[in-house]
Amino acid sequence: MELRGLRDDVYRRPLATALDRLGIGPGWTCVDVGAGGGDVTVALAEIVGHDGRVYAVDSDPQARDEVAAAAAAHSQVLAITQSGEDLRLPEPVDLAFCRFLLLHVVDPSLVLRRMAAATRPGGWVVAQEPITSAGRIAGRPFTMPDARHPDVGALLPSLVREAGLDIVDAWAEAPAGAGPGPVADYLEVLTEVDPGDDPVVLPPLVTVVAQVPVA
Repeated sequence: MELRGLRDDVYRRPLATALDRLGIGPGWTCVDVGAGGGDVTVALAEIVGHDGRVYAVDSDPQARDEVAAAAAAHSQVLAITQSGEDLRLPEPVDLAFCRFLLLHVVDPSLVLRRMAAATRPGGWVVAQEPITSAGRIAGRPFTMPDARHPDVGALLPSLVREAGLDIVDAWAEAPAGAGPGPVADYLEVLTEVDPGDDPVVLPPLVTVVAQVPVA
């Protein structure tokens, strides 16, 4: 699956793999929880088309405005200021998605339960979160001091199961590189430090694809 809005995203392959696993297509209704700058929101909007709908949810009003600007060409995108812990949507969705969100929230379990409750029976919940300390810069462990739960990816399968969801697939993937390139550029954006020619293994991103049980 080619995700045009994510061509420069070093973690685009795990997302594409997850969406392929679901068979997402035109007409789906989705929510991107913790939408940030809107890259994933736009990618979802391109897939679901004008007959679908994508709710872009973020607790930061500035992020909402960034999403609205990024998705200006997609009338099917609705940007909402709302925290994941308070997630409430006007309709059930086919897919609830989050990426790099649970490591920042106060209660990851509550957010996953809200995502599950927002999804129709038989619908999908996909979460992608890092194991930050497993990343390496020149062999040294990667750190993210501002994150509340920097290694939440290591707990993600159990958290998803505890939210009442059926896990269909789960895996971890870590982009790596040495010298100039997308991996180094991404690391510099995160840390404001240019790694130079040092080898970099970005934190593994754990993906869990789960389904809401059908009563």
